[in-house]
Amino acid sequence: MNKRILSIALLIVLVMMVFTACGGNNNSEQTPVSGQEQTAPDSQEKPKEAPPQVLKYGTDAEPVGLDPHTISAVASVRIFRQIYNTLIDVDDNMNFIPELAESWEQPDDLTYIFKLRQGVKFHNGREMKADDVKYSFERILNPETAALGKSYYDSVSTIEVVDDYTVKFVLKEPFAPFMTNLTSLYGAIVPKEVVEENTNLMQVACGTGPFILKEWVPDNKVILTKNPDYFVETEPKLDSIEYYVMTDESSRIAALRTGNVHLIKLPASSISLVEGNDDITIMDYQSNDYLFLGFNLDLDKFKDVRVRQAISYAVNRQEIIDLVYDGEATIAGFVPPAMGRWSMDFANEDLYQQNIEKAKQLMSDAGYPDGFETTIAVGLLDDIRGAGEILQKQLEQIGINATIQNLESGQYIDAWKNRTHEMMAGRNGAGTDPNRSVAFFYSTKGSANVWGYSNPDVDALCDKGKVTVNEDEREKVYKEAQKLVLNDCPNIWMASPMDYYFVRTEMKNYKPTTFNIENFNQVTIE
Repeated sequence: MNKRILSIALLIVLVMMVFTACGGNNNSEQTPVSGQEQTAPDSQEKPKEAPPQVLKYGTDAEPVGLDPHTISAVASVRIFRQIYNTLIDVDDNMNFIPELAESWEQPDDLTYIFKLRQGVKFHNGREMKADDVKYSFERILNPETAALGKSYYDSVSTIEVVDDYTVKFVLKEPFAPFMTNLTSLYGAIVPKEVVEENTNLMQVACGTGPFILKEWVPDNKVILTKNPDYFVETEPKLDSIEYYVMTDESSRIAALRTGNVHLIKLPASSISLVEGNDDITIMDYQSNDYLFLGFNLDLDKFKDVRVRQAISYAVNRQEIIDLVYDGEATIAGFVPPAMGRWSMDFANEDLYQQNIEKAKQLMSDAGYPDGFETTIAVGLLDDIRGAGEILQKQLEQIGINATIQNLESGQYIDAWKNRTHEMMAGRNGAGTDPNRSVAFFYSTKGSANVWGYSNPDVDALCDKGKVTVNEDEREKVYKEAQKLVLNDCPNIWMASPMDYYFVRTEMKNYKPTTFNIENFNQVTIE
């Protein structure tokens, strides 16, 4: 019996020893054995966090404000296009695609009904609803807003909130460009409470877009951060976009070479400056812009159409293309070639052929045989400044002595809006519909007719074109209008350039196109 008890006791001791040796004690605070190195239970290193995805953009000018309804300056648009959305958009083939509206229907020629996405949030956290669409367009149509897109939507009779996610527009008359105009940022959807709290949206921004305004340091930088509630769940890939204001081209190129920025936009003449650099890729696309020289028609010397025509004959457009754009542009009018069927071949028009003798005769007939003194206002964009300097020399041939006025972005916009310039060189975007290209800039009541130009025949054609649904008939109407405007020369049009982005190779998944130039939603930095 005693032997049996002893055997059992020994067996119990052995089991306990084995259990202990196999780690049966779960106490994590085990006493280390003297002379042995203590190792953590998990000897693997924790994975390193991925660095923030930050796109750094070297921009050529300071934004002049961030209100999408009242500002058209390129330096501003490139920023607030990341912040705001419109009801619909267009793809690369100019087909309408959903944005804030997930679907739409047109039960008759006057009625458009839009079903909104549910769950879309403004950057202040509030859900965007049909009331916001109604408010945004009423703000645009309010003359006190001085919205640039007012003429886009003047055909609207009523805006009805059907329910939280349905809004109905009823037009006064059929208006062919209505859907196209809705794709413009002039029709961005904004929250009422933010506008009312700040009076306007010049220094603040609150949209539904993929990026949120975090910081704006004047004359230095603008920082946008990722919208975590963006309605496209997988977008954007970037954590932030940082815009650095670098008005000097050489500074932008140096920053790109060293990797301090990932993206800059430059003319073709700068391509040679980065050739052979394997870290930089050049991406080109045909712009929908055109270079112009505009006149203040309040001034006696420019009221006479013969003076304006003389200036057109004095201009050598190909020389401007060769020197400013390194040959990478097309002679164009105000409906440039990217507009396809709507564009007219301006290059073969008589007023586009340089003819100094004819120009001098027109100047003499207008009472200016010895020419006159004037100024050419230019902004900060490199091609505009370059064109201004070439125009200055070309106009000397017919006695016009023009002084170049280099204006900061804000000064340039003020001069453009308030008609305080004499002549002004600039670039305009033609949009995606001929109504914008023609009526927006050259009808008497066009929102961007800042020249004081008026021709009743042009107005009548614009009125006809906007209610003509048949595209073949519309094409005839707008080409007839183009010829009238060309003969009146309220502007001198020169070229539609190819545009170029200079991109660091670590910036992936980016490809600019004519109608979608700065979509960064899929971009990553590697």
